[in-house]
Amino acid sequence: MSTFQRLSLATLAGLPADRRPLVDPRTLRPRIVHLGIGAFHRAHQAYYTEVAEARHGGGWGIVGVTQRTQAVARALGPQDGLYSLTVREPDAPTTRVVASVTGVLHAADDGERLTGLIASGDVGVLTVTVSEKGYRRDPRTGGLDLSDPLVRGDLRGAPGPASVVGQIAVGLRARRHSGAPLSVVSCDNMADNGSVLRRLVQDFVAATTWSDRDALLEWLESGVAFPATLVDRIVPAAGDADRHGAARALGLRDEGAVVTEPFTQWVLQDSFAADRPRWESAGAQIVDDVTPYQLIKLRLLNGVHSLLAYHGLAAGCRTVADVLDTPWGETLIRAHAAEVAPTLLPAPDLDVPRYVDSMIGRFGNHAMNHRLRQISSDGTLKIPERWLAPLRELRATGRSTTVLEQGLAAWALHTRDGEPDDPAAARLRQVWERPRPEVPAALFRLLGAEDLAEDSGLTAAVRAHLRELDQAR
Repeated sequence: MSTFQRLSLATLAGLPADRRPLVDPRTLRPRIVHLGIGAFHRAHQAYYTEVAEARHGGGWGIVGVTQRTQAVARALGPQDGLYSLTVREPDAPTTRVVASVTGVLHAADDGERLTGLIASGDVGVLTVTVSEKGYRRDPRTGGLDLSDPLVRGDLRGAPGPASVVGQIAVGLRARRHSGAPLSVVSCDNMADNGSVLRRLVQDFVAATTWSDRDALLEWLESGVAFPATLVDRIVPAAGDADRHGAARALGLRDEGAVVTEPFTQWVLQDSFAADRPRWESAGAQIVDDVTPYQLIKLRLLNGVHSLLAYHGLAAGCRTVADVLDTPWGETLIRAHAAEVAPTLLPAPDLDVPRYVDSMIGRFGNHAMNHRLRQISSDGTLKIPERWLAPLRELRATGRSTTVLEQGLAAWALHTRDGEPDDPAAARLRQVWERPRPEVPAALFRLLGAEDLAEDSGLTAAVRAHLRELDQAR
């Protein structure tokens, strides 16, 4: 790729017309701040924002904030925020440049600039995609984990701030003086994510010694909206082959290339405090209640993803599509859907059988190359909402939970046989130092599910599935 010039505003004019952005990036200004500018945001919310801007205007540019490494800033900074989005259609990919990102900050190095942007009255929306672990929740209470090192440092006034919730709270504190309302939009896979984020910010503020703490808590209720959302688009990690493909399509080198699937969905609660892009013109759904959409996404699609990851890795599969090629892949998906369906809520445009068929079609797309190792990470954070919430409801009504029990056994063996990419990896290793009969209950306790740990019928069933899976290997 060294023979290609790099994508930037200076080289943009040389792109073929069908590869160019939908908007002129020079007409945009910082009106959205996004925390966690990874590949998913660029394939999802940034895409919707550009389409909405092309149709309605408003100057809606996004300043993205990377939380850990400088990698995204190094990729997009020299490119003036520009990057390519390749949609992996089953027949042939399509690639074009997206221009809605106008700048990238690094949270640790650009803390003052971040606070100033959140405080700016020209910014109407603050969006967040930092994955479940980025919220620093206490699994027992669901509130902010005040013992977390990053949270403790932020509460002591360490420069940064380092935690996402701390960044939001400090920014909102600065913004309150102007009184300008703001919408804070979580776009992560958590049930009732808007209310969750509101509580975490309130917990942080309540734990400070700020002189204006009470006034800020009061303003959070009246001046800041936390709408709930659902987001759905498969965005696998891009590799060298994807960057080479983008360079061939553009005739320019793109270090920030993103790849995704054709399907995309964004559902937002109609609860905003300030002006926003007209995302509905780009295909987003604005609804009164997001809950039914969140449940079908978390419990069916995300729940199946985790199920396929742990069973598939044990069977030697590498990608989701590999699992669909097995004799048991589709059967497992449909069995899981049938088991979990009674815990879902109805909505006028939600059809569970059609949703399952669509899901199977998406998962079978080999062009996506969606790796199971990527999906299997952070199991202790994902499983409570994806599996344990429906498990409780089903057991309370006496329904079968066999598929979920088998999934828990497959996850348990995954934590035993490999080094899981999980924030609780050390504690998981300690669980396996116990006598085997105690392992299921210990795992439930680690997940913050004391009630399930005390369910002798459930722990016995998981123990039996553990033996079966172990013997089958």
